[in-house]
Amino acid sequence: MLFVLMTLDITRNKKYILKSIISAKLTNKEIKEICLLKDKEWTFGIKGQLAWFKNNIKKYDLHNFFYLKSKLVGYTLLRKRTYEIKKSNKEAYYLVLEQKFKRGEDKKTKYLLFDTLVIDKKYRGKNLSRLLMNFNNIIIKESGLFSFLICEDKLVNYYIKNKWKKLNKKVFKIIDPPFTGNGMIYNKSNFNKKGFFYINK
Repeated sequence: MLFVLMTLDITRNKKYILKSIISAKLTNKEIKEICLLKDKEWTFGIKGQLAWFKNNIKKYDLHNFFYLKSKLVGYTLLRKRTYEIKKSNKEAYYLVLEQKFKRGEDKKTKYLLFDTLVIDKKYRGKNLSRLLMNFNNIIIKESGLFSFLICEDKLVNYYIKNKWKKLNKKVFKIIDPPFTGNGMIYNKSNFNKKGFFYINK
């Protein structure tokens, strides 16, 4: 999957590029760019960032890039992972991503874990995160999957403004490893059955 959009920066007429690439098609240069940008926000060192990338990224994960001219100033990681609803004897059918499954079966499907949203500190306050979030939402819809993220209380309103919905904590649980926080969802209208989100598979 590869998407490329090009337009003009609304402030200074500088060209920006938004593109989405699966892990399997990334170049070593692009991987290093990602790690360098992330390390400006989360300072683990470039070796630590590269090691995390190698150990946690799968070949069908999506990487959304925001370039101003040739400089990477924004990035989002969408990790393709497993979502599961455990079997129940109380209901005849579940509806998961508009597909019906017979009673008594575990229902597994894929979702996009919204893992990272980062804008270079030098370019904040220029409305770039809104442009990147709009692009992220387009990519999520194009994938045919729904997306899920975990965030702190202070970020809930930000994602709501970007058309995400906050989930009731009773309808989801995060597995491997367990996390706590606010669950937000995009590109899925009905979410009222308790499901299990896997981070590492």
